[in-house]
Amino acid sequence: MSVAIAGWSHTPFGKFDAESVESLTVRAAQEAMRHAGVDAEDIDEIFLGHFNAGFSRQDFTAALVLQADPKLRFTPATRVENACATGSAAIHQAIRAIESGKARIALVVGVEQMSTTPAPEVGQNLMRASYLKEESGIEGGFAGVFGHIASGYFQKHGDQSDALARIAAKNHKNGVSNPYAQMRRDLGYEFCRTPGEKNPFVAGPLKRTDCSMVSDGAAALVLADVETAMAMNRAILFRGMAHVQDFLPMSRRDILKFEGCALAWKKALEGAKLTLDDLSFVETHDCFTVAELMEYEAMGLAAEGQGARVLEEGITEIGGRLPVNASGGLKAKGHPIGATGVSMHAMSAMQLCGEMPEPIQVKDARIGGVFNMGGAAVANYVSILERIR
Repeated sequence: MSVAIAGWSHTPFGKFDAESVESLTVRAAQEAMRHAGVDAEDIDEIFLGHFNAGFSRQDFTAALVLQADPKLRFTPATRVENACATGSAAIHQAIRAIESGKARIALVVGVEQMSTTPAPEVGQNLMRASYLKEESGIEGGFAGVFGHIASGYFQKHGDQSDALARIAAKNHKNGVSNPYAQMRRDLGYEFCRTPGEKNPFVAGPLKRTDCSMVSDGAAALVLADVETAMAMNRAILFRGMAHVQDFLPMSRRDILKFEGCALAWKKALEGAKLTLDDLSFVETHDCFTVAELMEYEAMGLAAEGQGARVLEEGITEIGGRLPVNASGGLKAKGHPIGATGVSMHAMSAMQLCGEMPEPIQVKDARIGGVFNMGGAAVANYVSILERIR
């Protein structure tokens, strides 16, 4: 690979009535350029990750990035969308532009504002990332989709309620120390494990603590070719990357095996000439706790149906053999759809530069893995990142 992250920015994630897609986009773009030490005139191409699907009335948003600086006027800008993997899709497009020689420096922004949409419409908008022809009748929106997956997994491999609660508790504990996280509260294992008025079942075996939150926020990256990045203040190399797209209908695949996820990890690691054992940490897509559990198996950290053992042995904890979601993940950090993939890469870059708060800084972090997923394991993106400056 010949592309590196040279700078980044990250707004807090949460519910911000006073913000808009435009204000979040502009803020993230300005701060990323400042962090990278580049001028707007240095940006050759812009990619905006924005899912929308009804969350914003403004549906033509690529040019909003130009509002960050008058000198961005006339810079090519394109909006990219691939469900919850929208941010990573935008990153991949920027990498292609640089590798093709059409751009030397690219700006990627991921953004979403979800909280100003009424709750019933939130569910409808998110279901547009499913195969509506067959799946629109699933109760509970996208939580219902993953509730269906969790029920099937429980039926095949036994009750996994303990494992899901461990994931939720781990990620919320980590999120306490993340200044960008939407929920900075250590809920504890017992609260996450016990259904009740404050933690009711939402869909199938999934409780409220198993579901990521409705969020607003933005993140941005400045990408450059390696030669350019090495002359800047920092350079985080894309050592390997992969994008695997699977069938949209769940009926056309074994939904209890995230096969697209597994293949993306295999391709990215092979491209990086590494194995999972070489990674210092992983940021993975825990839109629902059952997704993180199944991703352990897909990435090769556990055999099929044995993901719970990873948690029992403390492997994915801070200080474990492979910390997963030291940032708090989507579960605690929040999940503003278009921003998520960019956020995961920014958080990983912070880890590799030793810039995370001490409680969630992975010691001696050298190489990180990122998995960002769109839909129910439909769009699968993996990045292997290594600090080279």
